[in-house]
Amino acid sequence: MPSQLWPYITPGIPDELFEHLPGIPFSQREVRLLLISQLRLQADSVLWDIGAGTGTIPVEVGMLCPQGKIIAVERDEEVANLIRRNCDRFEVKNVEVIEGSAPECLQDLKIPPHRVCIEGGRPIQEILQAVWDCLPLTGRVVATAANLESLYAISQSFSQLRARNIEVVQSAVNRLEMRGFSQTFAAVDPIFILSGEKLD
Repeated sequence: MPSQLWPYITPGIPDELFEHLPGIPFSQREVRLLLISQLRLQADSVLWDIGAGTGTIPVEVGMLCPQGKIIAVERDEEVANLIRRNCDRFEVKNVEVIEGSAPECLQDLKIPPHRVCIEGGRPIQEILQAVWDCLPLTGRVVATAANLESLYAISQSFSQLRARNIEVVQSAVNRLEMRGFSQTFAAVDPIFILSGEKLD
């Protein structure tokens, strides 16, 4: 559902349109598009976004799935308020922000998810286990890893949980930027995107 700030049905909102806080990570546009494509959303999907940060994924998915419900989990109150402000900027009404630490707070969520996005979180294996217990059959998890340790932990968890249709993508994106009087390509931080389905 388009908004005045982004009056398009196409995902890929430019990063600068979101409000940011120093030091708070956010999924940059090209990586966000890859991540959303791995979620395989439907118009009425229920998405849990764990470690929602700036709120870029909840905003984009909220606009893409107007009949859906997005639950953004964030442990820091100031960051949770940032997500709310970004939802207000884009007139997104179907996002609920939950302040709490995963996996402990997940048992209090009232609506089970069809899709789960995990963007960070140190106890990643515990979070994956808790999420898996809540997922219905055909549910799907997408998790990001910014380092080899997280990549290994997520891969190991998917194996232990007997996830199916596992996919691993590493982003490699470069953007044209001005450096002084020259134009040069600057790399966006590479990230691994892992996805898997619960089929039994």
